[in-house]
Amino acid sequence: MTTPVCTSASNAATAARQTHSYPSFSSYVRARQPVLLRTARSLTANPSDAEDLLQTALTKTYVAWDRIEDHRALDGYVRRALLNTRTSQWRKRRVDEFTCDELPEPEVMPVGDPAEQQALHDAMWRAIMRLPARQRAMVVLRYYEDLSEVQTAEVLGVSVGTVKSAVSRALGKLREDPELGLVR
Repeated sequence: MTTPVCTSASNAATAARQTHSYPSFSSYVRARQPVLLRTARSLTANPSDAEDLLQTALTKTYVAWDRIEDHRALDGYVRRALLNTRTSQWRKRRVDEFTCDELPEPEVMPVGDPAEQQALHDAMWRAIMRLPARQRAMVVLRYYEDLSEVQTAEVLGVSVGTVKSAVSRALGKLREDPELGLVR
Protein backbone atom coordinates (compact mmCIF):
# COMPACT_ATOMS: atom_id res chain seq x y z
CA MET A 1 0.00 0.00 0.00
CA THR A 2 1.50 3.27 -1.05
CA THR A 3 -0.16 6.27 0.45
CA PRO A 4 1.24 9.76 0.24
CA VAL A 5 2.78 11.19 3.36
CA CYS A 6 0.56 13.72 5.03
CA THR A 7 1.38 16.77 2.91
CA SER A 8 -0.13 19.31 5.28
CA ALA A 9 1.96 17.94 8.16
CA SER A 10 5.06 17.87 5.94
CA ASN A 11 4.53 21.47 4.86
CA ALA A 12 3.93 22.57 8.44
CA ALA A 13 7.02 20.69 9.62
CA THR A 14 9.11 22.41 6.97
CA ALA A 15 7.82 25.78 8.09
CA ALA A 16 8.39 24.92 11.77
CA ARG A 17 11.90 23.69 11.03
CA GLN A 18 12.75 27.03 9.45
CA THR A 19 11.76 28.91 12.61
CA HIS A 20 12.38 26.40 15.44
CA SER A 21 14.78 23.65 16.32
CA TYR A 22 13.78 21.06 18.89
CA PRO A 23 16.79 19.17 20.27
CA SER A 24 14.49 17.47 22.78
CA PHE A 25 12.43 16.07 19.86
CA SER A 26 15.57 14.67 18.22
CA SER A 27 16.69 12.98 21.43
CA TYR A 28 13.17 11.61 21.99
CA VAL A 29 13.10 10.09 18.49
CA ARG A 30 16.56 8.56 18.89
CA ALA A 31 15.60 7.01 22.23
CA ARG A 32 12.10 5.75 21.38
CA GLN A 33 12.22 4.98 17.65
CA PRO A 34 12.70 1.18 17.99
CA VAL A 35 9.69 0.83 20.32
CA LEU A 36 7.51 3.12 18.20
CA LEU A 37 8.55 1.31 15.01
CA ARG A 38 7.52 -1.98 16.61
CA THR A 39 4.10 -0.47 17.30
CA ALA A 40 3.83 0.78 13.71
CA ARG A 41 4.81 -2.67 12.38
CA SER A 42 2.04 -4.25 14.40
CA LEU A 43 -0.47 -1.92 12.72
CA THR A 44 0.58 -2.68 9.13
CA ALA A 45 1.40 -5.75 7.12
CA ASN A 46 4.42 -4.27 5.35
CA PRO A 47 7.61 -3.08 7.14
CA SER A 48 8.05 -0.25 4.63
CA ASP A 49 4.51 0.96 5.30
CA ALA A 50 5.28 0.82 9.03
CA GLU A 51 8.30 3.08 8.54
CA ASP A 52 6.18 5.52 6.51
CA LEU A 53 3.46 5.41 9.14
CA LEU A 54 5.93 6.17 11.92
CA GLN A 55 7.51 8.97 9.90
CA THR A 56 4.10 10.59 9.36
CA ALA A 57 3.19 10.26 13.05
CA LEU A 58 6.54 11.75 14.07
CA THR A 59 6.02 14.62 11.62
CA LYS A 60 2.66 15.34 13.20
CA THR A 61 4.27 15.17 16.64
CA TYR A 62 7.02 17.56 15.58
CA VAL A 63 4.45 20.07 14.33
CA ALA A 64 2.60 19.88 17.65
CA TRP A 65 5.74 19.85 19.83
CA ASP A 66 5.08 23.30 21.33
CA ARG A 67 1.48 22.39 22.16
CA ILE A 68 2.30 19.16 24.00
CA GLU A 69 2.25 20.17 27.65
CA ASP A 70 3.31 16.93 29.31
CA HIS A 71 6.35 15.50 27.55
CA ARG A 72 6.17 12.45 29.82
CA ALA A 73 3.10 11.40 27.82
CA LEU A 74 4.82 11.55 24.43
CA ASP A 75 4.59 7.82 23.78
CA GLY A 76 0.83 7.97 24.18
CA TYR A 77 0.65 11.00 21.89
CA VAL A 78 2.71 9.28 19.18
CA ARG A 79 0.76 6.01 19.53
CA ARG A 80 -2.49 7.94 19.12
CA ALA A 81 -1.00 9.66 16.04
CA LEU A 82 0.00 6.23 14.68
CA LEU A 83 -3.49 4.82 15.19
CA ASN A 84 -5.23 7.89 13.77
CA THR A 85 -2.92 8.05 10.77
CA ARG A 86 -3.33 4.32 10.09
CA THR A 87 -7.10 4.65 10.35
CA SER A 88 -7.07 7.57 7.92
CA GLN A 89 -4.85 5.65 5.50
CA TRP A 90 -7.11 2.63 5.73
CA ARG A 91 -10.17 4.74 4.99
CA LYS A 92 -8.58 6.33 1.91
CA ARG A 93 -6.58 3.33 0.78
CA ARG A 94 -6.00 2.67 -2.87
CA VAL A 95 -4.57 -0.44 -4.33
CA ASP A 96 -1.65 0.46 -6.49
CA GLU A 97 0.48 -2.63 -6.16
CA PHE A 98 1.42 -4.35 -9.36
CA THR A 99 2.49 -7.89 -9.99
CA CYS A 100 5.77 -8.55 -11.73
CA ASP A 101 7.64 -11.57 -12.97
CA GLU A 102 10.62 -11.14 -10.65
CA LEU A 103 10.81 -10.22 -7.01
CA PRO A 104 12.46 -6.83 -6.59
CA GLU A 105 14.72 -8.07 -3.80
CA PRO A 106 16.09 -11.53 -3.14
CA GLU A 107 14.64 -13.29 -0.10
CA VAL A 108 17.14 -13.40 2.75
CA MET A 109 17.46 -16.84 4.23
CA PRO A 110 17.88 -16.90 8.02
CA VAL A 111 21.08 -18.27 9.47
CA GLY A 112 20.44 -21.54 11.29
CA ASP A 113 17.07 -23.24 11.39
CA PRO A 114 14.73 -21.86 14.06
CA ALA A 115 11.84 -23.46 12.18
CA GLU A 116 9.62 -24.23 15.14
CA GLN A 117 9.94 -20.74 16.63
CA GLN A 118 9.29 -19.14 13.26
CA ALA A 119 6.28 -21.36 12.64
CA LEU A 120 4.81 -20.38 16.00
CA HIS A 121 5.61 -16.71 15.39
CA ASP A 122 3.97 -16.77 11.97
CA ALA A 123 0.94 -18.67 13.20
CA MET A 124 0.51 -16.25 16.10
CA TRP A 125 0.65 -13.19 13.83
CA ARG A 126 -1.79 -14.72 11.37
CA ALA A 127 -4.14 -15.43 14.26
CA ILE A 128 -3.72 -11.88 15.59
CA MET A 129 -4.36 -10.43 12.13
CA ARG A 130 -7.65 -12.39 12.01
CA LEU A 131 -8.89 -10.59 15.12
CA PRO A 132 -11.16 -7.57 14.65
CA ALA A 133 -9.17 -4.32 14.39
CA ARG A 134 -10.15 -3.05 17.83
CA GLN A 135 -9.25 -6.31 19.58
CA ARG A 136 -6.03 -6.55 17.58
CA ALA A 137 -5.00 -3.03 18.62
CA MET A 138 -5.70 -3.83 22.27
CA VAL A 139 -3.77 -7.11 22.20
CA VAL A 140 -0.80 -5.45 20.50
CA LEU A 141 -0.72 -2.54 22.93
CA ARG A 142 -1.26 -4.80 25.94
CA TYR A 143 1.14 -7.64 25.17
CA TYR A 144 3.57 -6.48 22.47
CA GLU A 145 3.96 -2.92 23.74
CA ASP A 146 3.63 -4.11 27.35
CA LEU A 147 1.21 -1.36 28.33
CA SER A 148 -1.01 -1.72 31.38
CA GLU A 149 -4.77 -1.92 31.00
CA VAL A 150 -5.04 1.70 32.13
CA GLN A 151 -2.43 2.88 29.62
CA THR A 152 -4.07 0.90 26.82
CA ALA A 153 -7.43 2.43 27.69
CA GLU A 154 -5.91 5.93 27.62
CA VAL A 155 -4.23 5.38 24.26
CA LEU A 156 -7.41 4.07 22.65
CA GLY A 157 -9.75 6.46 24.46
CA VAL A 158 -11.91 3.73 25.99
CA SER A 159 -12.64 2.56 29.54
CA VAL A 160 -10.46 0.06 31.38
CA GLY A 161 -13.40 -2.35 31.49
CA THR A 162 -13.66 -2.22 27.70
CA VAL A 163 -9.98 -3.11 27.43
CA LYS A 164 -10.36 -6.00 29.90
CA SER A 165 -13.38 -7.50 28.17
CA ALA A 166 -12.06 -7.02 24.62
CA VAL A 167 -8.65 -8.50 25.48
CA SER A 168 -10.35 -11.41 27.25
CA ARG A 169 -12.48 -12.12 24.16
CA ALA A 170 -9.42 -11.77 21.89
CA LEU A 171 -7.38 -14.21 24.00
CA GLY A 172 -10.31 -16.64 23.93
CA LYS A 173 -10.35 -16.46 20.14
CA LEU A 174 -6.59 -17.03 20.04
CA ARG A 175 -6.89 -20.05 22.34
CA GLU A 176 -9.53 -21.54 20.04
CA ASP A 177 -7.65 -20.75 16.82
CA PRO A 178 -7.17 -24.08 15.01
CA GLU A 179 -3.87 -23.03 13.45
CA LEU A 180 -2.35 -22.29 16.87
CA GLY A 181 -3.63 -25.62 18.15
CA LEU A 182 -1.60 -27.42 15.47
CA VAL A 183 1.62 -25.62 16.42
CA ARG A 184 1.38 -26.37 20.16
